[in-house]
Amino acid sequence: QGQLVESGGGLVQTGGSLRLSCTASGRAFSGYTMGWFRQAPGKEREFVVAITRGLGTFYADSAKGRFTISRDNANTTVYLQMNRLKFEDTAVYYCAARPGSINVRADEYPDWGQGTQVTVSS
Repeated sequence: QGQLVESGGGLVQTGGSLRLSCTASGRAFSGYTMGWFRQAPGKEREFVVAITRGLGTFYADSAKGRFTISRDNANTTVYLQMNRLKFEDTAVYYCAARPGSINVRADEYPDWGQGTQVTVSS
């Protein structure tokens, strides 16, 4: 358990790439499943992808083939590489952690970052 901080968001052209980072001090989430969610204006928060401590992954259909999740050797940083971005990817992206297996429900993740804005030009 620890506070999470996202970074790497910004403005990008359609078809471009961004890499988001989620960081916590020490190894606070070394045993956690880490997830990325996003929330666009007027829409509910939705699951994007998650990764377990054993490096198992599960991607939402919207992310398959374009996004890649990874975590560093010390388990202090989780990344979301986003390629071939679309206008529909525009949202605030949140990093979240839970002490268990992969889950697509936002309310199953007790720890959250403050979010980072991703804007894809139309």
